Amino acid sequence: MPDPAPIAHSAAQTEPLLEVAGLRVVYPGQPQPAIDEVAFTLHPGQTLALVGASGSGKSVTARAILQLDPEAKCAGSVRFAGRELIGASQPVLRRVRGEGVGMVFQEPLSALNPLHPVGRQIGETLALHRGLGGKALQAAVTALLHRVHLHGVAERCATAYPHQLSGGQRQRALIAMALACSPRVLIADEPTTALDAHLRLQILGLLKEIASSDGMGLLLISHDLGLVRGFADQVAVMHEGRVVEQGATAEVFAAPAHAATRALLAVREARLAPPLAEAAPAALTARGVSCCYREPGGVWRKARTLPALAGIDFSLARGETLGVVGESGSGKTTLAMAALRLLREAQGEVTLGSAQTGEVRLDRLHGARLRAARQRIQLVLQDPFASLSPRMTVGEIVEEGLLIHRPELSAQARRDAAVEALQEVGLPPETLARYPHAFSGGQRQRIAIARVLVLAPEVLILDEPTSALDAHIGLQVLKLLAQLQSRHGLSYVLITHDLAVVRALAHRVMVLQNGAVVECGPLEAVFGAPQQPYTRQLLAASQYLLQPA
Repeated sequence: MPDPAPIAHSAAQTEPLLEVAGLRVVYPGQPQPAIDEVAFTLHPGQTLALVGASGSGKSVTARAILQLDPEAKCAGSVRFAGRELIGASQPVLRRVRGEGVGMVFQEPLSALNPLHPVGRQIGETLALHRGLGGKALQAAVTALLHRVHLHGVAERCATAYPHQLSGGQRQRALIAMALACSPRVLIADEPTTALDAHLRLQILGLLKEIASSDGMGLLLISHDLGLVRGFADQVAVMHEGRVVEQGATAEVFAAPAHAATRALLAVREARLAPPLAEAAPAALTARGVSCCYREPGGVWRKARTLPALAGIDFSLARGETLGVVGESGSGKTTLAMAALRLLREAQGEVTLGSAQTGEVRLDRLHGARLRAARQRIQLVLQDPFASLSPRMTVGEIVEEGLLIHRPELSAQARRDAAVEALQEVGLPPETLARYPHAFSGGQRQRIAIARVLVLAPEVLILDEPTSALDAHIGLQVLKLLAQLQSRHGLSYVLITHDLAVVRALAHRVMVLQNGAVVECGPLEAVFGAPQQPYTRQLLAASQYLLQPA
């Protein structure tokens, strides 16, 4: 079979790059189509945003454009630069993928191969589509990394493995990979998930800049309405697999016609935190918590010590939420791991409880005594899909903590406790027999909360509990956390880059920068009259993303 014709890059700028009409996707065993009658048009230099709640069909639409799901049955029409992709041969699709249409996937740590350096992964596309090799390939990879604004670290990033890069660097590397063959259309599927406000603005600004300079069409898939409002020219709202409204972004946001659009825009800044009791006893106290990592030396460099936390003090009262904020790399998650005694490099005093509830110095405990104390302080991780074992049923996941901390319980007692915990988070008993993949993102986060709630802890450390969820589902999870706090007197250490989440749930705020506390105080004082320039920068970036339509 002869090679398909190369992707044309000289079409008239007024003609659409991507035309989707009547697109329908059905998966085997599913009675209803995942998407149905989806239609939109993307022009050169234009940014079109697909928005909607989780499960509305946004990512299915993106994958259907490039025919990435072999088990899916697609009907309708997807025309790229005048070429029909539905029913196209595999050689045609391989040529279009990467060379004609690039794709930036949602989670760079999952999308990048952990076994290969980043530069090799970027170069693979150039080798396949452009036939480059040797020094020419190396120079092209370096140029791409410079183009995504990794100035000064391009060479290091090219030789680094994905886990050795920050979240923002990984996302830029993924964008460089998608741009390697100068595609005419770029599909960005949630490109800023789990990034702080500064990085979100940088990444979207970069994509917009490249789309404008290259005349490239940008299809932005996002549940972040702040980003859509600030960067998209057109918006298409999806609901239950259909596009229910589309038009110019400013017009749709100013006068939404469909109920689904109005529901998305109705998610505003909410205040959910229950009132804090006066003179509440301490639940967690930290003094002089520090952590330094040692970077081993090599042939060309000396070993060095890298400080991650610099003598942090904080206290948390019973029933209180302390919001810990800061940009990526500021030390938020390291502080959580140090408080839980999960880092052997960490030093300092960590006291759980008070004289009334019984004090325990976690930093003095080891082995079985430390494990026993951890029943009182539990962790809810950022991504429930990654933190819940896919090989265990929900019942096994929720009961696992009881097997460790309450081995005297019978199987029936463990099951009863698991059912009670699931019902507390709004899930029915039949959830026990199912596996995590059968649930939505919000339901999986509820399962993760039930897993720790079953142990009746006093303190929960919440590490980005809503960053992987859309606005609607995230608000539901925040409401659940507020209800549980009010009902059980739980104390939360809320780690997040999303200041709207802090505003909703926190009583006090601690701002971290480069492993040090730059500002700490009541929410109203820190957000209403920030004293430090860094805090004002964080608030300014967040306010841009939350600005009204």
